[in-house]
Amino acid sequence: MKKIKILTLLFLSLLGFYSCQDDDNLSYIAQPVGDFSFTNSFSSEYVLTTATSSNLGERFTWDNANFDVQTNVSYDIQKSITGDFSDMEIIGTTSANEYAVTIGDLLNYAEEAGLDNDPDTEDMPDTGEVYFRVRAYVGSDSDIELTSESQALTLVLIGGDETVEPVLKDLYLVGDATAPGWSENNNNPAIIRHADNENMYTFRGYFVGGGEGFKLLEVLGQWQPQWGVGASTGEAAVNDGTGSDPTAFPITDSGYYEFTLDTDAMTYTLDTYDASAATDYTTIGIIGDATVGGWDADTDMTQSTFDPHIWYMNDVEIGDGEMKFRAENDWATNWGNNTPLSGFGTLDGANIPVTAGIYNIWFNDLDGGYILIPVE
Repeated sequence: MKKIKILTLLFLSLLGFYSCQDDDNLSYIAQPVGDFSFTNSFSSEYVLTTATSSNLGERFTWDNANFDVQTNVSYDIQKSITGDFSDMEIIGTTSANEYAVTIGDLLNYAEEAGLDNDPDTEDMPDTGEVYFRVRAYVGSDSDIELTSESQALTLVLIGGDETVEPVLKDLYLVGDATAPGWSENNNNPAIIRHADNENMYTFRGYFVGGGEGFKLLEVLGQWQPQWGVGASTGEAAVNDGTGSDPTAFPITDSGYYEFTLDTDAMTYTLDTYDASAATDYTTIGIIGDATVGGWDADTDMTQSTFDPHIWYMNDVEIGDGEMKFRAENDWATNWGNNTPLSGFGTLDGANIPVTAGIYNIWFNDLDGGYILIPVE
C-alpha cells in the first residue's frame, strides 16, 4: 500500500511538471490589425530657405500601430524621391509616435530630388515633391508590420530676387494655471504679438497658482513646438520637436500677472499685476466697415469665464477695410491702433486695418491687446 501511494505521488508530480512545461510553451502571436496613418496636418507647400535651415520643417505624428498583443513596436520613417519607394531610404527610427525634420533636412531632400533655386538652370525646377511614409514592425525588423499610406510634401526653393514674407508665430497658453488646463486644443488663449517686434509677446491676465504653471504652444493640437523655462529663471527654452520639453513657467499664487517673452533673446519676465482698478465690462465687440455690422452695429465677442478681461471670437469672417473694439455698444470706450493682425489698442485710437479672411480673434481689455489669427 505504501509503495502504491509513493508511485501515485510521483505520477502526479510528473503530470504537474509536464503541464507547467506546456504552459511555458504557450505563445501569443502578434499580427497586424487595421490600418494606421499620419495624424498631423500638412501644409500645401513648404517654402525653404537656407536662412531658416535650423527651424522645424515638419513633425510627423501617428497613432499606435495595432498588433493585437501588448508588444514593443518600432517605427521607421521612410523617404522616397520617386514616390513608389523603390528608392526608399529610412531617415529615422523611433519607438515614439512622432518624428521631426528640420528645414535643413528638407533642403537636403530637395537637393536629392533635383530641385534648384537658380532661375538660370531651366532643367532643374524650384518646386517638387518628396514622399514619406511610416512602417511599424514588431521585434527586430520582422515581417510582422504595418505601413502607412505615403504623403507627398511639396517643397519650394526660393532664389534669385524672390523674397518670402516672414511667418508670424502665434503662441497659445496651456497648463493647469490656465483656462484650457493641460489640453493642447481647447480654445487655448493666444498671447499678444507686438506689432513693432515679431519676436516679443505679452500677456496680462489671470493664472491659477499651486500647480505646475503654464507653457506656450505654437500649433493648437500639437505639443511641439513648446515653450517654457530654460536652465534658469528668466531664461526661456523651446522644444521644436527635436529635443526635450522644457519645464513650465511657475505660478505660485493665484492672481493677475504680466508675462513677456522674447523668442529671439530667449528671455522672459513674469511679474504680479494689480488689476483691482480694472473695469469689468458686460460686452465687448468688433465694429467697422470690415465687419458684418459696419460702423453701426457691434459683433459681440465671447467673454472668458476664467478671466473676465479676456474676450474671443472664432471663425469670424472679416472683409477688407477697418475695425475697432468697442465696449457696451457705445463709442465712449473703444480701442484701436494702426497695426494690422496684432498690437495694443489705445482708447479712441486709430482704426485697425484688416484684410479679408476668416479669423480667430482675441482681445484683452486690461491693455488693449488684440490678435487676429487667420484660419486656414
